[in-house]
Amino acid sequence: MGMTRSAISRRQALQYAGLAAAATTVATTVAGTSSAVASTERSSSAASGPRAGRIDTHFHFLTKGVYDWAVLAGVVDPDDPPAWATYDLERAFGVMDANGIAVGVASYPVPAFVFRSEEVARTGVKLLNEEAARLVRRFPRRFGFFATVALEHPALAVDQAKYALDELGADGVILMTHARGNYLGHPDFEPLFRELDRRKAVVFTHPQGLPGDPGSPAGVDTAVLDFLYETSTMALNLIASGTLDRYRNVKIILSHGGGFLPYAANRIRSAGAEGWGPDPEAFDRAMRRFYFDTALPTSPNSIRTLAAVADPSHLLLGTDWPARTDDEVRDLVGAFDRDPAVDGRLRRRINRENALDLLPTLRRRLGR
Repeated sequence: MGMTRSAISRRQALQYAGLAAAATTVATTVAGTSSAVASTERSSSAASGPRAGRIDTHFHFLTKGVYDWAVLAGVVDPDDPPAWATYDLERAFGVMDANGIAVGVASYPVPAFVFRSEEVARTGVKLLNEEAARLVRRFPRRFGFFATVALEHPALAVDQAKYALDELGADGVILMTHARGNYLGHPDFEPLFRELDRRKAVVFTHPQGLPGDPGSPAGVDTAVLDFLYETSTMALNLIASGTLDRYRNVKIILSHGGGFLPYAANRIRSAGAEGWGPDPEAFDRAMRRFYFDTALPTSPNSIRTLAAVADPSHLLLGTDWPARTDDEVRDLVGAFDRDPAVDGRLRRRINRENALDLLPTLRRRLGR
């Protein structure tokens, strides 16, 4: 998913993000009218889902409250909503059940610049996280969530992470790859990583478009190639800055199969050996430490490369629904199930076991 696929432009989003007073009204109004996550009830058996089904760690279902906020904040054009802007709970359960997905760990990859105004950052992030927490409380065996923080305001982001992890029961946090042109290894984010390290927190990273919003020179949507480059650059920045070595307890998920990083691993090692890349040993440590989801998709062409450089216990199922359509999710999951490079043991790990090992809060909710 990328909220850059919205019908609005970056300039328009920044204009909306500057309306601090309006944003406060938006959050108050939405919070007051969204006490229910959705109007449709599910039977207890359907809501509990398949007991040993897949856990989707790259899942972007919106609640109605989040959708309303996105419309009023200018992130979504209600007359031409992007594919990811679905808040149909029945559709979510339908695609999950059809593909054996027991749990979707929801996240909202709102571009960092949307929260440029501190007032928008406070009210909007609070609403997003409380809506997600409400969804999990209602369906604790079907959903988890990665909490949003406002990277444009690093000190505020620390407080937001504390609240989400300590009070709302978040399974981790989602961090966009950069804010104000700085990737996550920048010194501005040291206090946040220090706090996340103290909590041994899980961080789900997500691209949003290259810094400066240059648009894709390939003439295609930025999610096609630029997202992959962006994720790779962010990961190398975490390595080169020493952030990974300073904060060894933070568990970091690279979305979309790690972008180009696994494919370019030998080139990066070679560059490091010649003195114009990261230290090869530091790079290898990082590749074994990072977690990777399958939302590239990785099957059938990329899983061999990914499995060759990553720890097998660090591979996670990801579908990117609803940015990927219901049919695409079916094809993605089917390709993974048929992938000859994935044996039964590895498939079980990727489908469920690795996520349970990574997310203890989710394991406790599921009772296993």
